[in-house]
Amino acid sequence: MTIINLRDFYYWYTQDEYIEVTDDVAEALRASVRYEAAYQRRISRHKAQYSLDCEDGIEYSACLRELTPDEVLELKERFCRLWNALNSLPPAQGRRVDACIILGKSFSEVALAEGVDESAVRRAVERGLENMKKFLKNSR
Repeated sequence: MTIINLRDFYYWYTQDEYIEVTDDVAEALRASVRYEAAYQRRISRHKAQYSLDCEDGIEYSACLRELTPDEVLELKERFCRLWNALNSLPPAQGRRVDACIILGKSFSEVALAEGVDESAVRRAVERGLENMKKFLKNSR
């Protein structure tokens, strides 16, 4: 059994009050104090004005802003131009650019799925991107 001072663990105790608790309870209280101190250090180091372990999305929403109608229109137009450039490619090139660049698959994954050499996929993606650049330059 361990004797603890409740004033050390609870802020509402204004005078010393000692009680005897089991060793497990005493260790849990000390761990809580250590955790709170570490949390305060993280807040101080990161200059955070909000909870670092908040799960309600406050950090994410603080970084967002509403797009203006002009920005929305510009994004839609850019998407359409890129879509048209991708569709202007030959089928094999378009499929490989889509898989590697848009879907994020590796060259080896695409090569394995299509039954071709990895270098063929790599060259097709490079040529496809070059052809898309030319298409976008010509369409302006």
